[in-house]
Amino acid sequence: MVTYLYSARSATPDAGNGDGASVNESTAKGASLLALACAHGVTTDYVDWRGTPTRVPESTLRAVLAALGVPAETDAQVNASLDAHLQASFTRPLPPTVVVRQADPASIPINVPDRHRASAAIVLGADPALKTQGGRIDLGPLELGPEFEDDGATHPSATHHSATHHSVTLTLPDNLPLGWHTLHLTLTSGQGAILDTNAVLVVAPDRLQWPSALTEDSHWGVMAQLYAARSRRSWGVGDFADLATLADTLAQDGADFLLVNPLHAAEPSGHITESPYLPTSRTFLNPLYIRPQDIPEYADAPDPVRQYIDEWAAALAPDNADASVIDRDRSWNLKRQALELLFGLPRSSERASAFAAYRRNRGAALEDFALWCLLVDAPKPDVHALPSPADLPRDCFEAHRIAAAHRTQIEFYCWLQWVASSQLAEAQRRAVQAGMAIGIVGDMAVGVHPDGADAWRLARVLAPGIEVGAPPDFFNQRGQRWNQPPLSPTALAETGYAAYRSMLRSSLSQTGGLRIDHILGLFRLWWIPAGQPPSAGTYVRYDHEAMVSILALEATRAGAVVIGEDLGLSEPGALDYLASRGIAGNSLTWFEEAEDAAHPAAPESYRRFALTMLTTHDLPPTGAYLRESHLDLRVRYDLLDTPEVEARAGARAEREVWTQYLVDRGWLNEEQRAEPDAIIEGLHRFLFATPSIMIGVALSDLVGEERSENLPGTNREYPNWCVPLAGPDGSVRLIEDIREDPHYRRLIAVIQEASNS
Repeated sequence: MVTYLYSARSATPDAGNGDGASVNESTAKGASLLALACAHGVTTDYVDWRGTPTRVPESTLRAVLAALGVPAETDAQVNASLDAHLQASFTRPLPPTVVVRQADPASIPINVPDRHRASAAIVLGADPALKTQGGRIDLGPLELGPEFEDDGATHPSATHHSATHHSVTLTLPDNLPLGWHTLHLTLTSGQGAILDTNAVLVVAPDRLQWPSALTEDSHWGVMAQLYAARSRRSWGVGDFADLATLADTLAQDGADFLLVNPLHAAEPSGHITESPYLPTSRTFLNPLYIRPQDIPEYADAPDPVRQYIDEWAAALAPDNADASVIDRDRSWNLKRQALELLFGLPRSSERASAFAAYRRNRGAALEDFALWCLLVDAPKPDVHALPSPADLPRDCFEAHRIAAAHRTQIEFYCWLQWVASSQLAEAQRRAVQAGMAIGIVGDMAVGVHPDGADAWRLARVLAPGIEVGAPPDFFNQRGQRWNQPPLSPTALAETGYAAYRSMLRSSLSQTGGLRIDHILGLFRLWWIPAGQPPSAGTYVRYDHEAMVSILALEATRAGAVVIGEDLGLSEPGALDYLASRGIAGNSLTWFEEAEDAAHPAAPESYRRFALTMLTTHDLPPTGAYLRESHLDLRVRYDLLDTPEVEARAGARAEREVWTQYLVDRGWLNEEQRAEPDAIIEGLHRFLFATPSIMIGVALSDLVGEERSENLPGTNREYPNWCVPLAGPDGSVRLIEDIREDPHYRRLIAVIQEASNS
């Protein structure tokens, strides 16, 4: 682990730096480079998808270390960095961040200079969400060993000492209150000189506790792409009002949650990135989802203002009935004009106070985000235009001057976030009021756009010159590049995890739950140096104990549940570790492995503590799979790894295996084995026979949609993330009408019967 962060325990066994190949670092050429990489959590060797031990190129190690702020370009720099690392481990009084579990006694290593005395205290942070109050706990003078004392008393010896420092262990009190606190250390020399140093102290629950009502029984819900789920009142794109309506509709049929795509912020102007998994910020919301008419100021707006807004909404109404492609840019251009009019209207004193409180609570992060929006919104061809974010560090004097000179515009971008946050919270309130046990479940993307707001305002905690991706595997033999900069584990620890905490709090604050995309990235991520192919990358390890502990703490504060998307290759013990911390897993029917390849994995073998589903946004709807239309797409876009005849034969064989299994279990009649709709119903009976506490049903399956939301391997060739909800006949399905849709009614009847059996 990176030594600049300290967590009191590490529950998942670390198989060493490498993932299989043995490296004799004491004799290998470049042993210092390997030792330096190991010290900073950089993997130096691994086993590739073919089972071949693979050594990470030295050039990759040097580039990754540089991105972590560790000079390693030359052998001399490597040796100097290794010496500096060892020296810091002996001399730094406190690690910058200490993460402990509430129920466990925790011991913290502390370095004390020779001929100094030390005393420690904990300054408790007040947290209304956890009902904890501030205060101070004095831990008293530390027993430093006889070489420090002159009173003749006998004390435990220091555990380590160098020429100038001694290392001792500080045992923290049991059952500290949950929350974010400060560990304070005072060092006093023999001459009376005093040195104070602090560390962020995070006290997390041992486990995120789910309400017993959720764990005793199984609960089902629906997975939807919000932008695609439109109503007659939408502005061409599904919005927060549609989210509330859809939740209310599904709750009437027994659904307990509604899982939606990431609602993260997109660009404030110009072309909006279609993928919700490549946002400009994971801390803030996309104002595209605001319903202007639901803003309170609209009700009392002057007639001309209301008329303009109604006309713009009417201009977009035909788009709601268009089943071809969603046009975010067209919707946002008109919606933004409406929002600017409403922003300019006077607010009641109560509303003004609420907005001011929101700005205070969100603090500098919101103001920085608003400044970024202002900078990218400025007309660049104008000679008087503002600088681009790339030319303006966020904390420089000029940035503050620009923000002060454009207070109204800054306020507008802050207001958009306040309105979006309020409307999302209202959707959650309505979902729970309608009877949902959980309500809205958000989704958090793996990373952010490299030119977005978070990449600018969080530059200090991002690794420069690095992209996140995946190593080559059977399906992607060249590897994957995700075009996202990674968070630096070292920088996160040095900054007390402030950016990570802010991101989690924002994502959890208005919903009943959160899905973490690629949660295994909290353990390690594949870092690729800029300009290099994915195969030239390596894994960089994160302190998963700290990352997961903070996640459990923030979810506890919010009273929310967490699902970790843990599909794919994982480290030994990782899935069990997540479950032990109260993070539910994610099971996908097509990916579950059976002992006998001739049969699907039995539903009884599925994990209990997981969200189980048939399909996901990166896979085709179930109807497309059964009718092979997903193969038609892959043929059209030349995405098949095998000859078409072979691919279709394999799909039919797999379909036959499933069909026979459903017949054998009594979930499909023999005479229905050639009917895709009947097979879909049988598959949902299978789904509800699993013991999983959460069952996810795709909205696309409920209405018979067969078009994929996303076709991996394509960019502009396929309209990824732009497919509106439609039925098998190709016509739009509006959310206020879905309960009357025959396809929906049939499948809901199956689900209700299966869930009650």
